[in-house]
Amino acid sequence: MVKVGLTGGIGAGKSAVSRLLASYGAVIVDADKIAREVVEPGTPGLAAVVEEFGDGVLAPDGTLDRPKLGGIVFADPDKLKALNAIVHPLVGARSAELEASAGPDAVVVHDVPLLTENGLAPLYDLVVVVDASPGTQLDRLVRLRDMAEDEAKSRMAAQATRAQRLAIADLVIDNDGPLEALEPQVREVWERLRAA
Repeated sequence: MVKVGLTGGIGAGKSAVSRLLASYGAVIVDADKIAREVVEPGTPGLAAVVEEFGDGVLAPDGTLDRPKLGGIVFADPDKLKALNAIVHPLVGARSAELEASAGPDAVVVHDVPLLTENGLAPLYDLVVVVDASPGTQLDRLVRLRDMAEDEAKSRMAAQATRAQRLAIADLVIDNDGPLEALEPQVREVWERLRAA
């Protein structure tokens, strides 16, 4: 088994890379997806978030109001730290379960947005960073995700810098260009991961 950490700043295109790797046969362990699962209604994770942040972070249907919570935590580093202290251990435990269920010859790709910020690089055999310039990230967040520019900048500022991500990279995928330029790079990375 080859354990790979995949990361990149918000809007860099990490999800597109993850989808391509999955199409080639990688086992994807998606930290964002798991982070949503561990705070679904009825979970201990959601109960802990409500205890920390109050009922105001719940939508009328009892689910977590992600935009409201995001507005709180991305504006306050201490509140973001409190949220991460609740969610990260739950995500780590579920990720370990999924990895353990993969076969011995599998390439297991852990799609982890905050890999750099949380010092997780040593957990993986290789770290792949999807890189894009801050200008490209901002453009994608505003144009493709309908984020207000201030919110996009706030979320980018809450993450590691481009230099910090690149410093932990074993392999870098440049995603500053169009989607057509991405696939050949991801295919090449996949071949290297299969040979590792």
